[in-house]
Amino acid sequence: MLEIKTDVMEAAAKILVIGVGGAGNNAVNRMVEEQIGGVEFLGVNTDKQALQMCKAPRLLQIGDKLTQGLGCGAQPEIGEKAAEESAEDIANAIRGAHMVFVTCGMGGGTGTGAAPVIARLAKEQGALTVGVVTKPFRFEAKTRMQNALGGIEKLKQNVDTLIVIPNDKLLELVDRRTTMADALKLADEVLQQSVRGITDLINVPALINLDFADVKTVMENKGIAHIGIGSAKGDDKAIEAVKMAVNSPLLETTLAGASHIIVNVSGEITLLDVDDAVSFVRDLTGDDVNLIMGAQEDDRDPDTCTVTVIATGIDESRIQKQDASKPVSALSGAGMRNFTGSKAYQPRQFATPATGMGMQGGVNNMNPGMTGSMPVNQMPGAQPAGGMTAPMGNMPGMNNSGMGISQNTMGMTQPQFGGQGTAAPYNFQNTQMNMNPQMMGHTGSMQVQPIPGVTQNTAPSPEPTTFGGGLRGVAPLTSRVESRQIKIPDFLKK
Repeated sequence: MLEIKTDVMEAAAKILVIGVGGAGNNAVNRMVEEQIGGVEFLGVNTDKQALQMCKAPRLLQIGDKLTQGLGCGAQPEIGEKAAEESAEDIANAIRGAHMVFVTCGMGGGTGTGAAPVIARLAKEQGALTVGVVTKPFRFEAKTRMQNALGGIEKLKQNVDTLIVIPNDKLLELVDRRTTMADALKLADEVLQQSVRGITDLINVPALINLDFADVKTVMENKGIAHIGIGSAKGDDKAIEAVKMAVNSPLLETTLAGASHIIVNVSGEITLLDVDDAVSFVRDLTGDDVNLIMGAQEDDRDPDTCTVTVIATGIDESRIQKQDASKPVSALSGAGMRNFTGSKAYQPRQFATPATGMGMQGGVNNMNPGMTGSMPVNQMPGAQPAGGMTAPMGNMPGMNNSGMGISQNTMGMTQPQFGGQGTAAPYNFQNTQMNMNPQMMGHTGSMQVQPIPGVTQNTAPSPEPTTFGGGLRGVAPLTSRVESRQIKIPDFLKK
């Protein structure tokens, strides 16, 4: 006779969340406060004092002989040895779990070093193992970022699925008045949502049910993962919610190249809401992806639709890479985050070629024989040295010490040489300008790339245009149509 268990808690998958190190302990605290159901929590640390602040019901101090309960001093190798010293205790704490989340902040000592060891021990026991980690800010020490990248690589080798959240993404969501503590709470919230978005699929009853086996199919041995959660109200709530889930602002990943996807739609929803959300994801990924869907009815928040998207098997070549050796530029990062479009200068037709317009005071000197228009800055007090028939553009930020650019894109027209007519448009899209200061002028090169599909001028290709002569002693500045790579001036870098 077949006996079927009816005790839901007894039959449910055992899910364990392990917070490793200071950031991991904080993430667990957030999850405990949110009262995520059907999940057990374990806090792990080498720092005894910090561990006592963790709200997890079970706490485990590791590496007591090695660290004397005083932490790892931001040394991942110490964290790794501490985990190995306490491997038996860790294995006992994990035993019986069907799914284990290992969460930490990468870059320090305990989380970076111990998390890969803990994940390995979980996988050795057959648990579905998921890593959910953060990367440090770019303004933090170079060594910390190098430690983080090394720790992520080790963790990736010991988990089924890895979700990485770069702290730098927080800069795009907060304003200058946001405190450091509040910003880091936002990172904890993302860690909490990532875990809850998965566990709720398993633990919450649904109209179209998703169980642990479905989650295992999507997440087992799948590498880098994307998880996003979106909520919206109104007539288009399903579409708006799924867009938020797909374009999660705190992740490096997209759905591009994903092989397996779970889409769960919940809230006060209709059949058309489910169709809208799932069809949107299907249109993004194609028909070859293995897509599993679920639907949960929840009327606690009227007229609200929540969509959770979990994508795995993502093509890692499409993920934004972080270069730990690259310093933060004064014109990059948070200061540039709101610049989105380009304003192309409209070409105009002139009856005669423009004559030389050498500008005194260190500004560019244009050669004769050029029609069309090009935006040029004029320093305060500088006077044109020659006739100029093209209008002057005014780029904010120009002064006697250099060039400041307040947008990361600008439009430019290709001048037509040796004849009349309208210049074909070119676009400086996501480019930089390489200028090396010499005295009060600048030498260097300016490269532009033609817009695909635009018919170019039929005039013969000219010799490179030379800029110079506006200031004695300044080397000429050469313009060539070559590429779109332009570097930020060295004198603007901090």
